[in-house]
Amino acid sequence: EVQLQASGGGLVQAGGSLRLSCAASGVSFDVHSIAWFRKAPGKKREGVSCINNSDGATYYKDPVKGRFTISSDKAKNTVYLQMNSLKPEDTAIYYCAAQTTPFYDRTHDPDYWGRGTLVTVSS
Repeated sequence: EVQLQASGGGLVQAGGSLRLSCAASGVSFDVHSIAWFRKAPGKKREGVSCINNSDGATYYKDPVKGRFTISSDKAKNTVYLQMNSLKPEDTAIYYCAAQTTPFYDRTHDPDYWGRGTLVTVSS
């Protein structure tokens, strides 16, 4: 059974940093790829970043490029999202999700979702 658990959210001032973690069980990083999504109040859920655990390739949505970094630790079955220079518009519930493919396909929905973690950025 695949389980994903996001953690690391919290309240931070604008310009600050947070590191989110996605602990994955029942997942093989040779088979599954991981993505981070976020859902802000009044807005649609959007993909933020994803990583192909097979080759390390990453993708970032334009608003977070240069500020967020996604990485994975295969030994710990954990994917991280380092978020720097946070802005109030980054406030959202952040979710990690997985696809059963080593190369994340952004045109398809994830196969598995984890519970989210709330990030609040104050101005």
